[in-house]
Amino acid sequence: MELAFAASVYPGTGKRAIHERETKPLRSKLVTTKKRSFHNKFLCSVAVAPDGNRVSEVELENKKHDLLLAVQETQRGLVATADQRSIIEEALVSVEGYNMGAPIDLVVLDGTWRLQYTSAPDVLILLEAAARLPFFQVGQIFQKFECRDQFSGGVIRNVVRWSIPNLLEEQEGATLVVSAKFDIVSVRNIYLQFEEIKVQDINISEQMQALIAPALLPRSFLSLQILQFLRTFRAQVPVRNPGTGRRSVGGLYYLSYLDRNMLLGRAVGGGGVFVFTKAQPLEL
Repeated sequence: MELAFAASVYPGTGKRAIHERETKPLRSKLVTTKKRSFHNKFLCSVAVAPDGNRVSEVELENKKHDLLLAVQETQRGLVATADQRSIIEEALVSVEGYNMGAPIDLVVLDGTWRLQYTSAPDVLILLEAAARLPFFQVGQIFQKFECRDQFSGGVIRNVVRWSIPNLLEEQEGATLVVSAKFDIVSVRNIYLQFEEIKVQDINISEQMQALIAPALLPRSFLSLQILQFLRTFRAQVPVRNPGTGRRSVGGLYYLSYLDRNMLLGRAVGGGGVFVFTKAQPLEL
């Protein structure tokens, strides 16, 4: 465009220098106009892009809110009806579509996640037992990932707070921990290799403490030792395959959605779905 413009300004005469002086302001003005035009277009594109991102983020947060609202009255999945499960599945798929195919970010995954809902039979059996048995309670259930400084895997701990009324403190009388190593085997799949089951953090109820060592009587050395033993009791059992003595076979776990405050997972092979939200760090 500049070459064509120059040709029309310079006729075949000897006054080229004059024309150069006369046309420099016009050419400078055109260049400046082009720069301003490009600058304005760039500013427009910058202004539009964040607006689109903000709309997308708002839509995503609304869908996450809808999912949490759908699971709210299900007691973590225990009393979910067929209609509720259908609505929850639809809400799950809607959220999962936002970062489907993105690789697992181990820095974001690292930390403690609280269970809000599941359809996994092995977890629902535990919740059902607590609902039916008067001497058994299940408190909060967590998944704790330890993988911040790793590149291809880490450790996952399934943590269940449980209690026996009158013997242990309400809801958090003791802690069951099922630990597994995990490796990333594809973009969104991790493979779990279960290692051990552990019972720890025994918190005796005030009634039981009073029975073992009454506050109104001089506490003997033996009664204090019993209290200390119970408080520090920890039992660990390695997970092995029956009859072989080898470590247990693991399983595939598909992390279908992950951000800084929500984790969605699916146990591959029909093992159920999981909805987690980020929780405060859990010390074990």
